[in-house]
Amino acid sequence: MSPPVRHDFHKLNRLPPYVFAEVIALMTAARRAGEDVIDLGMGNPDLPTPPHVIEKICEAAHNPRNHRYSSSRGLPNLRAAISEWYKRRHNVDIDPEREAIAVIGAKEGLSHFVLMTVGPGDVVLCPDPAYPIHQYSVIIAGGDLRTVPLAPDSDFIANLETAMRRTWPKPKLLMLSFPANPTTQVVDRGFFEKVIAFAKENDLMVVHDFAYAEITFDGYKAPSILEVPGARDVAIEFGSLSKSHSMAGWRVGFAAGNSDMIHALGRIKSYLDYGMPQPIQIGAIVALRGPQDCVQEAVDTYRERRDALIDGLGHPGEGAWKIEKPLATMFVWAQLPEPVRAMGSLEFSKRLLEEAKVAVSPGVGFGETGEGYVRFALVENKQRIRQAVRGIRRFLRDKV
Repeated sequence: MSPPVRHDFHKLNRLPPYVFAEVIALMTAARRAGEDVIDLGMGNPDLPTPPHVIEKICEAAHNPRNHRYSSSRGLPNLRAAISEWYKRRHNVDIDPEREAIAVIGAKEGLSHFVLMTVGPGDVVLCPDPAYPIHQYSVIIAGGDLRTVPLAPDSDFIANLETAMRRTWPKPKLLMLSFPANPTTQVVDRGFFEKVIAFAKENDLMVVHDFAYAEITFDGYKAPSILEVPGARDVAIEFGSLSKSHSMAGWRVGFAAGNSDMIHALGRIKSYLDYGMPQPIQIGAIVALRGPQDCVQEAVDTYRERRDALIDGLGHPGEGAWKIEKPLATMFVWAQLPEPVRAMGSLEFSKRLLEEAKVAVSPGVGFGETGEGYVRFALVENKQRIRQAVRGIRRFLRDKV
């Protein structure tokens, strides 16, 4: 009998090991054994899609005209609604024909844009730590990834300038995302003004993932990079309804910005897909144009969960864990307490799961600079979060 044929997939071999897999495997095994594990690891929103959006999707699904192929660029009315969103929230005028496109979630749009515009020999600068697809999309496209440290105690713009001086060949693209996942860091418009000036000076394209545009707290409002004059000369920005309108499973996103970059994305999508199912696009139009109370309700829920987690862990006493409250995203990024810091983020996450029955994401899974941190996703209700707090504090108390 001849041995099985083994196939070698070059791009698959370039991808690094999936660090989160170990924690996921432990959680799956624990749940199969009947254990109650509180999953604060994966950022999978648990809030329901607003009823008026679901009703519109269902209504549209019954119309046979919506059963046909759609357009990979998105329905004209959806692109118009995207432009209206930019005008309403950021006072930015977007041409819906040339400067906006619908995507099947920001992750799909961003990764296909990189696949279209980056190839072997092209250098891309990306923060570290970062949401994995920001770095992996470059590797999948065959580009040369160079990371730039994004740490609370460092100046990212200064780090960026250092990376540019030390990088050859000259980088082609800069990847950004603020409010940031996993670090929750936020920026002001002045930061983006520096980024755009830097990009123009160095002939860089800028990709900005704006997935957490509307999940902001305590008076902070996230700026769009497109607010900066001249940004559309060099930048494309990706948005999403996954968090703001709790439409994660529907896969609804959009991109706006430089018309040539939008055209490049539209071109590759024309070969790869026919866009979102048309009933979902119609639902997205209603989400963007309809009442926005649901967005504020989602923000309030995430803020209450944030406070329950951080106030609970920081309450004085044994097992306390002091964490600064983030101003945005549905995450909490926390440096490991001193008594357990030597464990490292992966071992800490595994032990926390085994002993406290709480799953979190190890920081090292988001890049080397993430070592020493873990990410909590605020995807359980307050009662479950308080239960998680009790388990975590017991775990930390036993380690002191």
